[in-house]
Amino acid sequence: MSDASEPTGAAGAGATGTGGAGDPTGAGPGRRVRVVLVDDHRMFRTGVRAEIGQTERTGVEVVGEAADVDQAVTVITATRPEVVLLDVHLPGGGGVEVLRRCSPLMADAEQPVRFLALSVSDAAEDVIGVIRGGARGYVTKTITGTDLVDSVFRVQDGDAVFSPRLAGFVLDAFASTDAPPVDEDLDRLTQREREVLRLIARGYAYKEIAKQLFISVKTVESHVSAVLRKLQLSNRHELTRWATARRLV
Repeated sequence: MSDASEPTGAAGAGATGTGGAGDPTGAGPGRRVRVVLVDDHRMFRTGVRAEIGQTERTGVEVVGEAADVDQAVTVITATRPEVVLLDVHLPGGGGVEVLRRCSPLMADAEQPVRFLALSVSDAAEDVIGVIRGGARGYVTKTITGTDLVDSVFRVQDGDAVFSPRLAGFVLDAFASTDAPPVDEDLDRLTQREREVLRLIARGYAYKEIAKQLFISVKTVESHVSAVLRKLQLSNRHELTRWATARRLV
């Protein structure tokens, strides 16, 4: 991982970590946190595990990994970690779908599972999407290993943690009086379904969408069918008009 600014809590930049001043990881003496890594790139998961998963040094114990939505829900349910490091874009519906299906675990008063988004994306819609879904924070993949360990422990403690630039997106979205209303129809769609929707509305053929999203044509057809069903539309022409009216194209 490359060097980057330290993440900040929702209260503002420069928030302190959970560890003492002389603690290089942010984990206090004897502290432990069980973590699941969810990312569809195996090499990235391997790198994160090597960077933060040396439990005796960092206090982080990686108890599971997953590469798509279904795997993630299965592993998280089976291991009940304190913190999940969650990529935003995943096969099977994206990070938002993982959050939706794990909402009972997040709501558990005695043993809550907390989520920290870790993504290459710094798009406002991705940040807002997972925060609305219940994630406790969002950091980008430029974060250093030391800062990521600190962020994990802070999320375990219930803090909200964001890379500095991304905190502004959240504050603007939830504090602005002229923020656009929630589109309940759009909220019914998973992240992947939204991606397919936009490409369909832009006139892409199924084969072109499959190539761009690295999925099969059959999977594209399934996503289109799901979108039409959820939005109660009949064909791609109605879908295109729907998306254009909402300025999603």
